[in-house]
Amino acid sequence: MKNFLTLTVIAALASGASAQSAQDIINKVDATQKAAKDVSFRLSGTASLDAGAQKIDLTVKSIPAQGVARLQFAAPDALADNIVVADKNEVRQYLFLTNQVTVTPIKKAAENAGFGGLDFTQFSNPAALLKDYTVRLVGTTGAAGKRVFQLEASPKTGGTDRARVWISEAGWRPTRMQLLSGGKAVADLSVSNYRVNAGLTAASLRALPKDAEVIRQ
Repeated sequence: MKNFLTLTVIAALASGASAQSAQDIINKVDATQKAAKDVSFRLSGTASLDAGAQKIDLTVKSIPAQGVARLQFAAPDALADNIVVADKNEVRQYLFLTNQVTVTPIKKAAENAGFGGLDFTQFSNPAALLKDYTVRLVGTTGAAGKRVFQLEASPKTGGTDRARVWISEAGWRPTRMQLLSGGKAVADLSVSNYRVNAGLTAASLRALPKDAEVIRQ
């Protein structure tokens, strides 16, 4: 579960024919995200969780300028209707089955993320998010204007975890992502329903059931 959430963070990062290096691509995605008032998309596919391979379906919404992001799960069944809200100070995770909200300081949440300690607040700032990672361009497909770039990120501190993200130069946005651990793909997700400037508010992203029990960690 921790590894999957970290992949999602990478997901949220995420014109020119001149873009040839991983850093060029990251910079273009970064600039595009910063220009958006809000960003939302759907992630769906499969991931290996504690109970084995399972269907994954969730919606990600973020407001880059305010560093606020919201993840809401539709699948798997064990996570259905669970919500994760992250801002610059803390991560709030709503557990539907128990009607509880666990509150974790952002630093502690990042340290326990499972993929080198990514910062949940940096959904919209790839340059800052990836400063402690080695990112390389491992593939390019398509013709100019419609190319898709495949990036791979690995912690500079070592380890076997890798994240792969496919970026389309049509809008400079992610279209697919994978998480690999020990050389094996443990998650493979597609990005759809990508929207910007839909009028999202920080209050709506932070909203959680008022009657939920709050547990601070």
